[in-house]
Amino acid sequence: MRFITANLNGVRSAASKGFFDWLGQQQADALGVQELKAQADVVEAQFGAHEQLHGAFHYAQKKGYSGVGLYTREQPSDLIVGFGSTEFDAEGRWVEKRFDKPGRRLSLISCYFPSGSSGEDRQQAKFRFLDELYPHLLALKAEREFILVADVNIAHQEADLKNWRSNQKNSGFLPEERAWMTRLLGEGGLVDVYRALQPDTTDSCYTWWSNRGQAYANNVGWRLDYHLATPALAALAKKEAIYKAEKFSDHAPLTIDYDFKL
Repeated sequence: MRFITANLNGVRSAASKGFFDWLGQQQADALGVQELKAQADVVEAQFGAHEQLHGAFHYAQKKGYSGVGLYTREQPSDLIVGFGSTEFDAEGRWVEKRFDKPGRRLSLISCYFPSGSSGEDRQQAKFRFLDELYPHLLALKAEREFILVADVNIAHQEADLKNWRSNQKNSGFLPEERAWMTRLLGEGGLVDVYRALQPDTTDSCYTWWSNRGQAYANNVGWRLDYHLATPALAALAKKEAIYKAEKFSDHAPLTIDYDFKL
């Protein structure tokens, strides 16, 4: 199974830059997208189905904001939109497809974590989101296998961003955010699949670059886009790729191939 994740920073913008043309060449079985910045009338009319991929979406109530999608070649046994949060389900941050069959309970999830970079109010919202999401992920892991693809908006380790020293007080690399990731990957028992495949990479791992200055040209990046999986599925990951030959967004698509079928 080939599973791609991509923050589009606006589905219309990414489409105009050739994202869906590129997708058609990828032979993907699943695609998680974040930051649609559009509502159903735009997304489903133009991008609801791409060739053999069937899309499901979670839209923010606020127009032009957030929103996630999950496209899959196979039709799911169940669809869950939102993760039960009174505060954050209104922001369009979670879409989950279940592919259950006798002897198997399996979910694919596309999720968009809040950014705290716009100010202290949003940083506090981000912390509340992390506090709500953690027990939900552990409860999910207790009952089923899953792969969650996401713009997590956290660079976990020093190797995950170029200028880690100067970013230790900035959203995305705060000690509390990094500790949350450490806990999730430690006692929480989930696996950062890219790092499992590439434990030592540094400059080649980035998936996001600021639009300021020459960040992209100089590869001054951050690794913010993840596949987070239960251990049994993570063990089936065979190959990873970050696509940088074309720029569809301020994020690059991350593809991981797994040795199983939906």
